Amino acid sequence: MSVKWLEWAQRIQSLAQAGLTYTNNVYDIERFEELRTISTEIMNEYTGHEMEKLRNLFAYETGYQTPKVDIRGAVFQNGKILLVREIIDDKWSLPGGFCDVGLSPAENIVKEIKEESGFDVVPTKLLALLDMKKHEHPPQPFHYYKVFIQCNIVAGKAEIGIETKDVQFFSENNLPELSLARNTEAQIQLLFEFSRDPQKETVFD
Repeated sequence: MSVKWLEWAQRIQSLAQAGLTYTNNVYDIERFEELRTISTEIMNEYTGHEMEKLRNLFAYETGYQTPKVDIRGAVFQNGKILLVREIIDDKWSLPGGFCDVGLSPAENIVKEIKEESGFDVVPTKLLALLDMKKHEHPPQPFHYYKVFIQCNIVAGKAEIGIETKDVQFFSENNLPELSLARNTEAQIQLLFEFSRDPQKETVFD
């Protein structure tokens, strides 16, 4: 859900980055750099992350800032949904990740599911396009749109990847501890609604 301090920090960072992208005035550059520093200080104060890490996170951002795109696959088998256990936090998520430049959303999710779970899939339907700020995710530095695509398994077998340590299918009433930065229980319950009702229309915020 929206957190006011995070929203302010993100807006300041976005304005600073846009200013640095489009200005050539040395005094404006100094002002926009200071704004970016202020946004970093806000993040540091409320999250406890190291300033240097936050500076690097923001410093590598160039160009006009837009929401990042996180894509997740909904794969059902025998009434259960495919989840992978993330190495980074030892919790479970739908297979997926950031969209790569040069690949379409469908191509991205096919790649992600193969790399993280071992299964070959075919995308069949865009289920949901959600704004992360409108859902129960923990605060994060950037603004994300989350794309959920239903896929059918056509080949392959369950295999861990370099970012995952387990691959399993779970029923709606027996979900494991979820990686909330990636997906919430309410979102997964929404995906189960699509498995029960194939005619359900795509959901978007």
